Amino acid sequence: MDKDAITGKNPLAAPAEAAPRHSVFLEYAESLLVTVILALFFTTFILQAYRIPTPSMEPTLLVGDHLLVNKFIFGGRGDWFERVLPYRPIHRGDIIVFKFPFADHTNYVKRAIGLPGDRLRIVDQLVYINGKLLSEPYAYHPEGNSEPYGDNFPPAPGRNAYVPYGMVQNEWRSEMFRYIRDGDLIVPPHKYFAMGDNRERSWDSRYWGFVDEDAIMGRPMFIYWSVNSAGDEAADQTLSGGAASFVDVLVHFPTRTRWSRMFHLVH
Repeated sequence: MDKDAITGKNPLAAPAEAAPRHSVFLEYAESLLVTVILALFFTTFILQAYRIPTPSMEPTLLVGDHLLVNKFIFGGRGDWFERVLPYRPIHRGDIIVFKFPFADHTNYVKRAIGLPGDRLRIVDQLVYINGKLLSEPYAYHPEGNSEPYGDNFPPAPGRNAYVPYGMVQNEWRSEMFRYIRDGDLIVPPHKYFAMGDNRERSWDSRYWGFVDEDAIMGRPMFIYWSVNSAGDEAADQTLSGGAASFVDVLVHFPTRTRWSRMFHLVH
């Protein structure tokens, strides 16, 4: 029997040709493009990673905590898709990630304390909302520290109003008095008053004003990694500083990782 008949080969068939190089390149380019588009979609609409660089949210969030932020949660803007997607309004006490309203629009993380329409006042470190004392089990007041607006806020309007220079954002310095009525700060529509849990070490709405609704990106879900790092090290955003920090953490990964905080839910 003919060998080609045994193997099933057709002696008249042309030999198989390798795929053209440009075709292979296009396949890889298409796969890469789809990957980039999906990554951009997820980081734009669903999830985003965020690192805690300062102690303003201690002890809830520590310097070196790495969070996954849920960007697919807050609604309330009246968009048509909010009726069919699982959005919800921002609640008092929610931890929020947002774009800082001044400077280079760095991402900040604080807690939403005052909602639109609220009347807010701080007396002897206690927060009152609409005349009622707010229960804040998360608030932390370390010994020996005192911020200018840590005990009492807002300042009384008038010529002798206490506005600490060097701490209060220039734009907020005079604007805040527009919202003070009978000793309360009135939160305007579509704005939020945000504060850090570490009240004596938090530069927040007391010092730079309200958070715009459109600036709020989402809510932290959980800590996916936590590394023991100093505040100044974590806050170094330069290329050389970031590279040095990365190498140092990589070398000391087992000993500097806070294993007990891994996958810790954020409340």
